[in-house]
Amino acid sequence: MSLLSLTDVHSFYGHIHALKGISLTVEEGEIVTLIGSNGAGKSTTLRTVSGLMHPGSGRVEFDGRDISRMEPHAIVAAGLGHVPEGRGIFPTLTVRENLEMGAFTVRDPEAVRERMAYGFELFPRLKERIDQHGGTLSGGEQQMLAIARGLMMQPRLLMLDEPSMGLAPVLVELIFDIVTMLNDKGVTILLVEQNALMALSVAHRGYVLQNGELVLNDTAANLRRDPLVRTAYLGMA
Repeated sequence: MSLLSLTDVHSFYGHIHALKGISLTVEEGEIVTLIGSNGAGKSTTLRTVSGLMHPGSGRVEFDGRDISRMEPHAIVAAGLGHVPEGRGIFPTLTVRENLEMGAFTVRDPEAVRERMAYGFELFPRLKERIDQHGGTLSGGEQQMLAIARGLMMQPRLLMLDEPSMGLAPVLVELIFDIVTMLNDKGVTILLVEQNALMALSVAHRGYVLQNGELVLNDTAANLRRDPLVRTAYLGMA
């Protein structure tokens, strides 16, 4: 049984048919990436999984449980985290308060402190800025905060939407090192990333989306060699 599975999922924004029969799986322990151009449906797929929007038809299952109609807070509590595109931090709250918001259902204060300490271990810069408002952090620091907040519920599967967007190359390397390390520690990752070459360098498998439809799926190694992927997404002949 796959940790996450989508079966013939159709999603809509009003009359716009955004996902057209998406079927995919993520196995426990994998890093799976979704690649495609802007507007292909990558972020919509993550939003549909996390309950921010419900599919018009089809089925989304997490750990064997149908979550197609569950509310986002219940999906988070079930063990599925989502770090959205644009980071989505609370700009008027401090780093500490943002992290506490990430553990909103955790009733044990000691558990919250331990999870916060783990976030600071991953991103020491956040500890230095613990009482600083999120909106005053740099772009890289905000991305660190978004990921650390996403880990506060100790998700079994963490979905990351464009984690490298707008970051300097050195910070991109850091973010992807963290992604690999989290996976090594047992966190399953579903990754949306415009930098397809970087995504395929850390992923085990990948899916290619075009206009709301899956057109290709294979191992990351095979996708890196695929002529369509090389030409359209890797900038290679």
